[in-house]
Amino acid sequence: MSANGNYLVVLTAATLVFLLALILVAKLHAFLALLISAMTMGLAAGMPPEKVLKSIQNGFGEALGFIAVVIGLGAMIGRFLEYSGGGRALADWLLLKFGKDHAAWAVLVAAFLVGLPIFFEVGFIIIVPVVWNLTRETKRSLLFYGLPMAAALTVNHALVPPHPAPAAASQLLGGDLGSTIIYGVLLSIPMSITAGMIYGQWIARRTYIPLPEIAEQQIRPAETGSAPPVPMVILLLVLPVVLTFGATMASLRNIPFKPVAVFLGHPYSALLVTTLVAIYCFGLRRGLSGEKALKMATDSLLPVGSLILIIGGGGALKQVIVDTGVGGYLGKMLMTSAISPLVVVWLIALCMRLAQGSATVAIITAAGIAAPLVKNLPGYSPNELILALCCGGSAFSHMSDSGFWMVSQYFGLTVPQCLKSWTAMKTIAATLGLGIILLVHALR
Repeated sequence: MSANGNYLVVLTAATLVFLLALILVAKLHAFLALLISAMTMGLAAGMPPEKVLKSIQNGFGEALGFIAVVIGLGAMIGRFLEYSGGGRALADWLLLKFGKDHAAWAVLVAAFLVGLPIFFEVGFIIIVPVVWNLTRETKRSLLFYGLPMAAALTVNHALVPPHPAPAAASQLLGGDLGSTIIYGVLLSIPMSITAGMIYGQWIARRTYIPLPEIAEQQIRPAETGSAPPVPMVILLLVLPVVLTFGATMASLRNIPFKPVAVFLGHPYSALLVTTLVAIYCFGLRRGLSGEKALKMATDSLLPVGSLILIIGGGGALKQVIVDTGVGGYLGKMLMTSAISPLVVVWLIALCMRLAQGSATVAIITAAGIAAPLVKNLPGYSPNELILALCCGGSAFSHMSDSGFWMVSQYFGLTVPQCLKSWTAMKTIAATLGLGIILLVHALR
């Protein structure tokens, strides 16, 4: 098993190098490169050809089963918001209230609050039009506003229940969900500020990223006489947050109409309701005919087709890597080491992340591996172990992570630029989180 396990580790690393070569040297489209890499790794790992194809099919479907709907509905919301001039009005309001130099803080705070109850992908789709508009208005690098937004959303997604990964880790490692939420929020604040604001603005001064093509296609001058009031725009953006938060609260208590609240709070339902409200308030109510509204909704989906295929390809590669078994081998190898349990669980989750791509899968898998060995460990609180593990699982987003490609496409980044900005930001946040946890543990 040892030789086979070592071979799988080397094969995984070689597959990622091969993927980079296909994209950067052979100049293949990322979707084709991901499919070729997934097939190559599966066959090289000794998986039967039919099993390789089944893994690709399952991974593709799993990756898109949730996010394709989110991206589609988000694109429609963004298009009607821009038709009305609401996106530009909100960007102008943020610039007026906070100034050009402080608008990034407003984006960070907004993303942090939105990201508490809402999945990363959903929050990203909701807020990215604001980032585009601020970039256009100020002529700064898109990273100046984009990385603070992305940092706040992704850190919350990895560390704060009710997001699935930290909730599952809390349960598996014997934590109290309420205290995990509190400590997760407290830890997320310095991680988001350091990685999103400090590093984000540092890299933005050194890497100028203009508005990407997808933004140019979706952001257009207001096509109505006057923009809607800013409070109405804000209400539209927070509507899915309110519905999702209501579902979370309803699921924790026995209240009347609980099934209705939970149903409306699912991201599909919340975004669908928001889309319909956007079409009516920012389209039909402002003089748009039903036929033109239909055309606008259809046109809004055209720029995201390539993105959806790339995300599916990332899911396919992730699933092939998972099915080879390399993640379990790496985790068990680390658990036999003699270093601090906090560092061990961080490294286990990091290895799962490197091996599988998805932060959610990495954290939940790592928690399952670590739980039998560190649960109820003397001298270590469950929350320390839970948050250290979640930090490790959030580090080093790379090419087999659907989030990597989502950020790359919506920010208009090349693969090297995405590695230097998004991946580096994620790794800085995860490393800082571990450092804070180790410091708090040492001071107890």
